Amino acid sequence: MLQTRLCSLPSGSALRRYKPSVPNSSCYTRHYARFNSTQADIQASRVQVELSQTRKPRPDPATLSFGKVFTDHMLTIPWKASSGWGAPQIHPYRPFTLDPSVGVFHYAQCLFEGLKAYRDETGKVTLFRPDMNMKRMNTSAQRIALPAFNADEVIELMKQLIRLDKDWIPNVPGYSLYIRPTMIGCQPAIGISPPGEALLFVICSPVGPYYPDGFKPVALYGTTEYSRAAPGGIGAYKLGANYAPGLVAQKEAAKKGYVQNLWLYGPEHYVTEVGTMNAFAVFKQPDGTIEIATPPLDGMILPGVTRDSVLNIARDHVAGKYKVADLPDKLVVSERQMTMREVKEAAQSGNLVEFFGTGTAAVISPVDRIGYLGEDIHIPTGPDGMGPISRPIWQQLVGIQTGTIEHPWSVVVM
Repeated sequence: MLQTRLCSLPSGSALRRYKPSVPNSSCYTRHYARFNSTQADIQASRVQVELSQTRKPRPDPATLSFGKVFTDHMLTIPWKASSGWGAPQIHPYRPFTLDPSVGVFHYAQCLFEGLKAYRDETGKVTLFRPDMNMKRMNTSAQRIALPAFNADEVIELMKQLIRLDKDWIPNVPGYSLYIRPTMIGCQPAIGISPPGEALLFVICSPVGPYYPDGFKPVALYGTTEYSRAAPGGIGAYKLGANYAPGLVAQKEAAKKGYVQNLWLYGPEHYVTEVGTMNAFAVFKQPDGTIEIATPPLDGMILPGVTRDSVLNIARDHVAGKYKVADLPDKLVVSERQMTMREVKEAAQSGNLVEFFGTGTAAVISPVDRIGYLGEDIHIPTGPDGMGPISRPIWQQLVGIQTGTIEHPWSVVVM
């Protein structure tokens, strides 16, 4: 068992007006300044590698379930307030031994990321926009007083881990290696304070396509009984504490006959997120212009990598930098607030073109129905389950991810 004795530091306004800010109490600033001092940062050159002596059997790709099978190796990097980041280790996948008092168990000192590695038909392995994931991971760490780190060095370490376990990437179209970087507070003491010990680790899991039998539009339940996030809270950060509270809302949506819930905020019922995905609506304007809209990054919305990629692909098309086949020329891209009333009225008037969610696992998830205040709002989808705007954007995005379209977002591993 890996001994992880990884501590001791001294101990609403309306949505439309909200501006996110970083906590600025003297206590927080003092502790975070210590995290960003001249202490040792992560250095990929210090990595220690222990190869697994017992390789696990490779699963049949057809039997894979998301996040249930893991590769032979993992990456761990310990941190201490007194000395900074320790030597990275790549070693066989195995359990941790943690003291029952550590902060991750009691105070949810936990954050994570999710990204994928792809292998093309020539054997080339690539990562999709890992810099975005590492930037968001550092931002999440800052929000809960966990230590910052050198993103480029962690990307290099992830590349080394993937090279070791590259044969876990199924050589089948649509399959990939899901990568889960995580950081937890490991101070063995009960007491709410910034942790003096932490652990950054990375595990990998082979995964198949989210829709193996073709796109299946999902039905959403417009959740007004619960809030996913609030101004000044943690909605914009990928923290473990953001996810467990959403399970009850998801269960209740399922009981009502819906696949997932659509988070609505405030008395105006602002559209925020689709379950754990970013939300997009496509509207037809009176002059025929098509608007693709998503809620703004106002501090309540997670800055999704797929969200950003969809917006950039659409904006490059509008600007003429890179035309995407089948996307209309009269296209407007908006990051703005929208209410369920607007979505409902657009659907009733025939001006709602489509509605979809975006995220790492599914990439794009089309929606065909939203339950809202006792009635269903029906949303058009194409014969393949997708809409006329999401389909070409999805094709462009997946082409970049899998390497069939050359793009700077695709980072070569080997």
